[in-house]
Amino acid sequence: MSAAPGQTVGPFFHIGLPYPGGNELVPPGRAGAIRLHGRVFDGDGVPVPDALVEIWQADPDGKMCRVPGSIRRDGWTFTGFGRAATDPDGHYWFTTLEPGPTRPGRPPFFAVTVFARGLLDRLFTRAYLPDPEVAGADPLLDAVDADRRGSLIATRDEQGLAFDIHLQGPRETVFLSFPKHRGVWA
Repeated sequence: MSAAPGQTVGPFFHIGLPYPGGNELVPPGRAGAIRLHGRVFDGDGVPVPDALVEIWQADPDGKMCRVPGSIRRDGWTFTGFGRAATDPDGHYWFTTLEPGPTRPGRPPFFAVTVFARGLLDRLFTRAYLPDPEVAGADPLLDAVDADRRGSLIATRDEQGLAFDIHLQGPRETVFLSFPKHRGVWA
């Protein structure tokens, strides 16, 4: 039996989900703009050329944005939401702002969702900003085995923040379960 749209998340989402400017939460030249980028890999370490990555994030002050405009970007309103399709090498990127902590004493993060071929549902994870003080400051990170915690922490590179996503395998990213997809910001 072959997969049909009702049986799997992708690759059917490429038909209607991407939109112009979806990966530019702020214009690339804006003051304070950073690049969040990475690659999506399957269980064999092969890049996934038809995945879709979404991010939700707080603004630099840690406030959740509740303004419209994510689908029709106006060039200045920061909405905290972005969507990027991967290229043939599995690479995605966003131009955005570094989020602030959503609660005092907690590390800032991007909430990340991945859609990819063969998945029965989207996957949720987080990309924490690189910070030596993240361990012990966040209940979610504290609940993850120390040897897997690094899969949730972005790294700084010459382009900005790098965050690779491994769907399976020995380097699998830690994915989260949210009953009824609630609590992404908890």
